[in-house]
Amino acid sequence: MGEDKRLRAVVALAQGMAAAHTPRESWHAAAAGACRALAGSFAALSVWERDLGRLKVLVNVGKRAPDEEEFPDGESYPVHQFPEITEFLHERWAGGIGPSAWVETVEGPAGGPGAEGYCHQRVAALRRRGRGCCVIAPVVLHGRAWGELYVARPAGAAVFRTRDAEFATVLAAVVAAGIVQSERLEEARLLAFTDPLTGLANRRAVDVRLGEAVEQHKADETVVSLVVCDLNGLKRVNDTHGHAVGDRLLERFGSVLSLCGAMLPGTLAARLGGDEFCLLAAGPPADDVVKVAGELCRRAAELELGEGVACGVASTQDPIGAVRSPRRLFRLADAAQYRAKAEGSLRPVVAGRAGPDDPVVRLADRLPAADATSGERRRIRGRPPE
Repeated sequence: MGEDKRLRAVVALAQGMAAAHTPRESWHAAAAGACRALAGSFAALSVWERDLGRLKVLVNVGKRAPDEEEFPDGESYPVHQFPEITEFLHERWAGGIGPSAWVETVEGPAGGPGAEGYCHQRVAALRRRGRGCCVIAPVVLHGRAWGELYVARPAGAAVFRTRDAEFATVLAAVVAAGIVQSERLEEARLLAFTDPLTGLANRRAVDVRLGEAVEQHKADETVVSLVVCDLNGLKRVNDTHGHAVGDRLLERFGSVLSLCGAMLPGTLAARLGGDEFCLLAAGPPADDVVKVAGELCRRAAELELGEGVACGVASTQDPIGAVRSPRRLFRLADAAQYRAKAEGSLRPVVAGRAGPDDPVVRLADRLPAADATSGERRRIRGRPPE
């Protein structure tokens, strides 16, 4: 491959990773870009898991063998199977410039670190999967070996040369830069959709997920249920014991909410703000959601601090009328929660379950939109903001 083609291949690889929106997309772009750049038939990107002592495959692209999945869940290899790489696994390199790539063939190593130690596992894998050679390029992040980029060619194809190994080293450096960018974007995404105190999802995450769930409900009648909770007694705890103790109560209730949410597959547990929390379930029957809400009330009442929780439920499977927007479901669940609060109920109040004249449904029609603040909702309800 000429210099111009290799330069274009490097640019294409960098652009592909920059366009990725998720770590998976980034991994796939890295492996696919390297495979094209080196004229390979197969490529894989793997990460070294130091704590588990293994190399875990993140993605396989190109012509895969029957035992190779695109995004494998359990494909990993013990470190001791790779004597040619363990020698630098725990080393550190200034400036992030690590070891160079090397080539191996079905006949054995072809220069590089493997020249000193024949790697039976890699050679056996080449033969077993009908490949003739491979080039292995360590990926270095923050001055340490992060994983490896692996590109192979089929048996009978031209064998990788030293020049290809040098180019693979450059590609691995580009991949490393792309992974750093992907990790930072993922961190930013988590910060944007996570409540910093409890670690639960935040209001923004709920709005996004609920919007998607309602659209799914309108398309195929998927059951969408919302449990809105108001943690009782937080203001008293803050006033009596201080905000540090109040934060501990919020954290403990967040753990209880997360535990209960896990009883329903795919349920989102979130803190809406202040003392307000919610569970969002798409798929499980309404009765299952109500049962979990009851368990949540029971567990919350057993917390050492606080005074239990007021819990309201609204589900598209109950007689609450057509749900065409996230706002309506939120208002119904919020109204049910207000009723539970006003009555001091130890069990969840469920919108629509008292029949068509259910006061919760009628009350919801005059409550504010879901994007109103906690204080605004309290003022409309006739309660002072906490």
